[in-house]
Amino acid sequence: MDLKVIHTDKAPAAVGPYSQAVLAGNLLFLSGQIPINPATGELVQGSIEEETKQCLENAKAVLEEAGTTLENVIKATVFIKDMDQFGRINAVYGEYFSTHKPARACVEVARLPKDVNVEIEMIAVVK
Repeated sequence: MDLKVIHTDKAPAAVGPYSQAVLAGNLLFLSGQIPINPATGELVQGSIEEETKQCLENAKAVLEEAGTTLENVIKATVFIKDMDQFGRINAVYGEYFSTHKPARACVEVARLPKDVNVEIEMIAVVK
């Protein structure tokens, strides 16, 4: 099986030894996206809603670079620092996945890279 590394400048560069995404056959495995503004390289400082939106915009940019969209996401995993923020995160997530609802897990974790409050990874189909 051929593997293709996906990279776009419209999403933050990897903060470690990994790729933004890897295409394996017609499945795209998107690395976790944290709320870094790709234009500035800085973390989004603001509400949990703003952080969640930036994560999803970063994911959307990587998906587009691979030739797919949010409509083709089949699985998402949301890592959050504080489960008390679940409702607020979920409200923003629901704006991106209103009609198409992929399988999803949401996990509270002790700590995320760069001490962010939310990270989102995805698996999508590339047609």
